[in-house]
Amino acid sequence: MSLPHAILTALLEKPSSGIELTRRFDKSIGYFWSATHQQIYRDLGKLERDGLIRALPTDQPTRGQKKEYEVLPEGRAELARWTAESQDPKALRDPLAVRIRAAAVVGTEGLVADLQRHFDLHQRQLETYQEIERRDFPADTEALDDRLRHLVLRAGIDMETFWTNWLTQVLEELGQEPPGEAPQAPEASSEGDSSA
Repeated sequence: MSLPHAILTALLEKPSSGIELTRRFDKSIGYFWSATHQQIYRDLGKLERDGLIRALPTDQPTRGQKKEYEVLPEGRAELARWTAESQDPKALRDPLAVRIRAAAVVGTEGLVADLQRHFDLHQRQLETYQEIERRDFPADTEALDDRLRHLVLRAGIDMETFWTNWLTQVLEELGQEPPGEAPQAPEASSEGDSSA
């Protein structure tokens, strides 16, 4: 994926200024494709030079005013071309997996605290995604665009669930409990239990 395509997507959803795009990236697209303020402005300029977007006309002088951009038909066509393009899945490349593999030969000293930190970060991200889902995607959503956005969010929820489950297994192998995990309460005996 490229940042220009993420920008085209965001602008087709809603014409925006560079600062508004930055804020929107922080709240949605940025969860799976991050970009700095400078990168967004750089690519906005390139997209405009390439004739894929334009600054909306304004009655105010542009100096010192924020420009709001919209996607031109050429930009929509480029996004449609890219969307239909065949791409291979990307392999997972995470240094944490290699560090755990390395710990098998050099020892786990110092690793547990970072594993617990990773668990906490993934747990918080999972809770953020779940809150967005509760807030923005009611069960009766019928519009296709909302259902597709929800599926992207579900991918994030599923990925964070994977990480928290996997890190729980790693920590348990190391004789640790993930932070915030309450110990499992023993099952209460039933009333008809005669073993007491």
